Amino acid sequence: GEALDLPTLEPRGAACGEIVVEGRPLRVIGTHLDLSGLRRRDQIRSLLAFVGACNRDLPTVIMGDFNQWGRTTGAMREFSPDWQIVTPGRSYPSRQPVATLDRIVASKHWRLVETEVHHTGLAAVASDHLPVIAKLELLK
Repeated sequence: GEALDLPTLEPRGAACGEIVVEGRPLRVIGTHLDLSGLRRRDQIRSLLAFVGACNRDLPTVIMGDFNQWGRTTGAMREFSPDWQIVTPGRSYPSRQPVATLDRIVASKHWRLVETEVHHTGLAAVASDHLPVIAKLELLK
């Protein structure tokens, strides 16, 4: 894995790992984007540039706190139609979630099967965000 350099004013960033599951290589990127909309847009562009510069077209999933309220507005418009923006539901703040800040964005290699927000008492005290889950199926 490696840390990705994102333009930032706050302590935000991303980490990338390539793993092999059932013989298939995959790329997973975890991120926490900026509170500023302009900075978030730059950060998503940097993530997409990183993925585009990789010499292998691997199935990729980018997930984390996007700090973007609108599902398809603002910085999320940086993703082309080749990317699936998965917003499982309200995940922030964890005790009484009202915002859908946490997302999973999947490359064209995936089919979305189902999503959920893991909302339990323990999850609500573990973080100020609830875990979001997407079941994805790798296309042949």
